[in-house]
Amino acid sequence: MENKLQATIDIGSHSCILLIAAFEDVPAAAAVAPETTETPAASSEAPVAPRKILVPKLQKVEVCRLGEDIYEHGKITPERIQELVNIMTKFRMDLHALGADLKAVAMTEAMRKATNPDEVIEAVEKAVWVKPRVITGEEEGKLTYRSVKEWHGEGNVTIDIGGGSTELSNGETTFSIPVGALKMFKAMGPIPGPEYKKFIKETFKDLSFKGMTKKPVYLIGGTGTALAMVFLNSQTFDYKAIEGLEMSLADLEAVTTRITNLSKELRAMLPGLGNGRHEVIICGLFWLRSLLEKLRVETFKISTAGLRFGLLYPPEKEPEPKPKKRPAFLKKTDATSETAIPEQVGEDK
Repeated sequence: MENKLQATIDIGSHSCILLIAAFEDVPAAAAVAPETTETPAASSEAPVAPRKILVPKLQKVEVCRLGEDIYEHGKITPERIQELVNIMTKFRMDLHALGADLKAVAMTEAMRKATNPDEVIEAVEKAVWVKPRVITGEEEGKLTYRSVKEWHGEGNVTIDIGGGSTELSNGETTFSIPVGALKMFKAMGPIPGPEYKKFIKETFKDLSFKGMTKKPVYLIGGTGTALAMVFLNSQTFDYKAIEGLEMSLADLEAVTTRITNLSKELRAMLPGLGNGRHEVIICGLFWLRSLLEKLRVETFKISTAGLRFGLLYPPEKEPEPKPKKRPAFLKKTDATSETAIPEQVGEDK
């Protein structure tokens, strides 16, 4: 059916997110951000066929903190599995109420590290009737980049800060760093201290950001959404207001200072910092600042897109691998061999 509601579930280290969305036609020449509805001015050029973009209809976030169990036990405990099942059951009720078709359930860093993934997968499958898939960090980064590309075009770098890992991608290079807001909180507490400088030095020691510096940056994930809501002082999640919101390093510093100066209780009352987000947000913002400095940018934009959207797009064709250039000394050797063979043949004659 045309525009049938489709859904995905993203089970992360800190939160579970349900997305129910539909593909809708927009003018091809219009801006790609999902909130854009205006038709561009008429031109003398031939009309271009409309394109389809993915428009969210319902998004729900529930805190699951699977990464906490990984940090403390190395596996997902029975109590945490039951909490996860309860969340999935509520998601399934929403799916059935709206008649949405659940296309995929993805599990990320916490399940990549868990020693009992099969037990958790089986429990989730019974709750939502779809078998979840544990995806790699690289796959997560590629799907996140795809979701942003569909709305905002190519030539960008995406940063997806999760609870247990962070993915960066520019469309050609994608990598996952095993650092996230929840993981940092468990190691350093709500506000990183002097040990953070050493932590950053060790983390960046073997990482290369070649091809990613000085490009437009889109921040994805719960850290970005919470940052935007505090910055805008918006008590409710409004993806149209957040999508494409541009902030500077000075804005980031101001929000970080504001949050840090509050007590734990007052912090929890800020927009977007409920459900335990107030405990991990400062770690996430410290980490974001370090990444932006490495990428050598002064501004960045926030996107509400992410893995859950990328899962609904049809797979793209993998680019053909570029032929490897042969070193000059090998080319010289080949040329010498080619000229040497006929001479030897002549001597045999």
